[in-house]
Amino acid sequence: MTDLTPAHPETEYPIVVEGLRNSFDGYVVHENLSLKVRKGEVLGVVGGSGTGKSVLMRSIIGLQQPDAGEVTVLGHRMGAEEDEEGGIDLRSRWGVLFQGGALFSTLTVGENVEVPLRQFYPDMTDTLRSEIARFKVRLSGLSGEAAFKYPGELSGGMRKRAGLARALALDPELLFLDEPTAGLDPIGAAAFDSLTRELKETLGLTVFLITHDLDTLYAICDRVAVLADKKVIAVGTIDELLALDHPWIQEYFNGPRGRAALDAKDRPAGAPVHEVPRQSGLGPAQPEERIEADKSDFAPDIDDKRAGMDSADRTEA
Repeated sequence: MTDLTPAHPETEYPIVVEGLRNSFDGYVVHENLSLKVRKGEVLGVVGGSGTGKSVLMRSIIGLQQPDAGEVTVLGHRMGAEEDEEGGIDLRSRWGVLFQGGALFSTLTVGENVEVPLRQFYPDMTDTLRSEIARFKVRLSGLSGEAAFKYPGELSGGMRKRAGLARALALDPELLFLDEPTAGLDPIGAAAFDSLTRELKETLGLTVFLITHDLDTLYAICDRVAVLADKKVIAVGTIDELLALDHPWIQEYFNGPRGRAALDAKDRPAGAPVHEVPRQSGLGPAQPEERIEADKSDFAPDIDDKRAGMDSADRTEA
């Protein structure tokens, strides 16, 4: 892996992945993959469909057991022998927004946000739990009334924000976002980007962001990790990545979509748009095809209770 930015002390890396290997039914997705995520950054993770972006995220948060390698999160080696209390405490220090929001369809938005509070703070009073849930709903950009609605009553963008509210329920240090702007219109996607950046700065979050959205990369990512050839081939700012001659990186950032995203980033406020669309994909495939292909990401079935979603939401997602 090529890390294009200066080294920092180990204490500044809340996520460290070393020599990771993942395979499914003989197909190797990751081989000797290594990555370090800096404290307080928004790290964008990109790669072609099937490169295992979501699998990498699941390996980091303990939903996928790798074949080999080490994952250290907040100084704790994942998968190591530990007492139950230690593992629960660690999981309370991150929040995850899965694709589609992964909400329980039979619970209101507020009740969805209360789920992790009930799990980690069983002695919390109903009144306090409800107040915290409503606060997190408003923090995600939704109105307080949205807490009383069911996921099926919300738009796609509102469901994403509701999922974000649940991810923030426990005041996490780490926030994992899996394709948060997929399926959103340009205005909604830009608003979600702005919210992510604001939350990161206000709450001091470290954000691990999987995306195909070039506008998101330019708008809010401090660095970008590129997955290809079964590993992370480079990590750096977009300008640093553009200096590399790897064919996939050049095609991704300097292709028509990449140039359009750069043009949109550099366009002065109020300047004509010239019908440049928000970019959210790779190569020639249509957005719907890309999204559908990336849902599987060569991932096996996981413990859906730990992932926080029911069968109805898996169908939706």
